[in-house]
Amino acid sequence: MPSASPGAAAPDPRCATHPRPHPRPHPAPCDRPATRPSPRASAAFALDASVLVTLLAASSAPTPLYPRYQEQWDLSALTVTVVFSAYALALLLALLTTGALSDHLGRRPVLVTALAAETLAMLLLATADGPDALIAARILQGVATGTATSAAGAALLDLTDPTRPRRSALANTIAPVAGMAAGVLLSTLLTRFAPAPTVTVYLLLAAVFTGQAVAVARAPETADRRHGAWRSLRPHLAVPPSARRTLLRAGPAVAAVWALGGFHSSLGPALVRAIAPHTAPAASGLPLFTLTATAALTTLALRRTAPRTTLEVGCATVVPAAALTLYATHGAGLPALCGGAALAGAAFGAVTQGGLRLTLAALPGHGRTGTLAAYQVLCYLSMSLPAVAAGAATVHHGLTAVAHAHATSTAVLAALSLPLLHRTTKETKDHDHGH
Repeated sequence: MPSASPGAAAPDPRCATHPRPHPRPHPAPCDRPATRPSPRASAAFALDASVLVTLLAASSAPTPLYPRYQEQWDLSALTVTVVFSAYALALLLALLTTGALSDHLGRRPVLVTALAAETLAMLLLATADGPDALIAARILQGVATGTATSAAGAALLDLTDPTRPRRSALANTIAPVAGMAAGVLLSTLLTRFAPAPTVTVYLLLAAVFTGQAVAVARAPETADRRHGAWRSLRPHLAVPPSARRTLLRAGPAVAAVWALGGFHSSLGPALVRAIAPHTAPAASGLPLFTLTATAALTTLALRRTAPRTTLEVGCATVVPAAALTLYATHGAGLPALCGGAALAGAAFGAVTQGGLRLTLAALPGHGRTGTLAAYQVLCYLSMSLPAVAAGAATVHHGLTAVAHAHATSTAVLAALSLPLLHRTTKETKDHDHGH
């Protein structure tokens, strides 16, 4: 799932001010006419965006392979969800601790180190001989991905084009979900046509990460080094009161859609086999591909829509998404499951983008880092913890019953969010009218 800052408005680098020990007596940056970036800066932008896409492609690549792992090593549903959640929780830990590290050490050193670790994680996944090795590799992958996505996302903001100020924020938003869709598609195709897909897909990704690390090492640095690297590793979750209320009211909706994403990322392939046992193994990743591709398209389509409207539309979409998933377990099969995944993807893209934009808009001008960290904690805990609980429940109650409970609970949670969002909208209008 995406780890950048979806929907966040990119700051105008021409107007940003950074304290320096000896300011130079040149005209204010905001007084300069906007100029297009150099070809080298444009190439660096494309490279950083490609890093985000590849990182998230690698994150979703194991999903279509879970059925093979289960058959090969006789894994339970609980073990599969632990493999998935180990990655998500490690990524969350990395985001909280290394999220600002590139502000102090520079974007390139952090990115090169993280990409080297990502390459090692791919090699460990390619040579994994059991669930323990798989979990260890996913933990390393989560740490590397969290570190690299923070640095690459910040580099994209550094390279904002003054003539296209929204481009950096849009790239930070679209690249992660597009990457996840590409990873599922790549893994699915290799599962169908390539020999030893549990090795081939990771070796291919390792080669891409190696090439990207070399290219990043030769790219221009976009951030100055400064002191405080060790101190920046301390997690910071402080949310200003004005944004706290908005986050609490949008939180249930965000939790619902990320729980849907976590379910499809971990138990989705098993559900495909349960409702369509005669379907080709390569189709096990089809619902997750549908979800992530739809999420990317929805994020792109709604990028200029008011965040409250986006949130409310996303919440309303969760209910039919859950209903189609339930319908799939009662004989409708794979088409209904993919239809539910498409609606879940639309809800995911709308709610994730709208929730973050609404929360950041409530900030009084400070507290951005702590608020983003709190939002990421909510997202990744909502993705991983319900998935582990669902995996544990599957052992005792069966996958179909768990799918029923999960779909119903997310639908109820999203439905309960609508009055909270409506109340937030009404209070805002009353506040604006009073002023």
